[in-house]
Amino acid sequence: MTETYGLIAGNGRFPFLLLEAARGRGLTMFVAAIKEETDPAIANLGAEVAWLSLGQLGKLIEVFHRAGVRRAVMAGQVKHKQIFSHLRPDWKMAMLLASLATRNTDSLLGAVAESLEKEGIHLESSTEFLQPLLAGAGTMTRRGPSPAERADLDYGFEVARHLAAMDIGQAVAIASRACIAAEAMEGTDAMIRRAASLAGGRGLTVVKVAKPKQDLRFDVPVVGPGTIRAMQAAGATALGVDAGITLMLEREALLAAADAAGIAIEGRPKPA
Repeated sequence: MTETYGLIAGNGRFPFLLLEAARGRGLTMFVAAIKEETDPAIANLGAEVAWLSLGQLGKLIEVFHRAGVRRAVMAGQVKHKQIFSHLRPDWKMAMLLASLATRNTDSLLGAVAESLEKEGIHLESSTEFLQPLLAGAGTMTRRGPSPAERADLDYGFEVARHLAAMDIGQAVAIASRACIAAEAMEGTDAMIRRAASLAGGRGLTVVKVAKPKQDLRFDVPVVGPGTIRAMQAAGATALGVDAGITLMLEREALLAAADAAGIAIEGRPKPA
């Protein structure tokens, strides 16, 4: 009998890509889709889908048990502001929230993963399904960073790693070795747009990194064509990401868009 994997689907293209990869490996997926986030088109891909609201942890466990799910992955973002402003907890989630010492996103999702584990549902990293889409090391676009862009990348990686270690955000926008904007709960693309309003016409460099001990089961750094569109609109000319960790959604389209816009993309190994 074929094992059924569970997919907890957030927004964007990530859940769709994971379903396609799973199908290519002959795997059966059962989708737990989040009403506030997941694209309704997820129901058109042939997988069984159950719709849940944010905070329905008890229902999530119930539908996974009913589907025979013992291993699951998370794919797709759930906006931080959604988690903290639209969460309507059921009794199981309410009990979990009451047990948390801190209520940041990492602690909440880590506790959800622990709750699933106690119910016999093991949460795995989604990157295992999408290895070809992970960023490589070095220059990935037709052109590499200029000396000025490389200096901004050096500084941007340094600043971004400090912020990520504090669980503040994972991306920064840099111009002339000055941090113009840092990502918070609004997300990377919104941060880029905000940086454009502050840069005063100076060219921007964007850096996105992983946290020092990022739990890739539920929190994978992601860039996509939307990131490139936001950078182009903001006048940003270079992007730096962590190699081997950052997921490049629609990788070919992303790189083609970057080349067309003259944007350089470089991957750097994450420090041990």
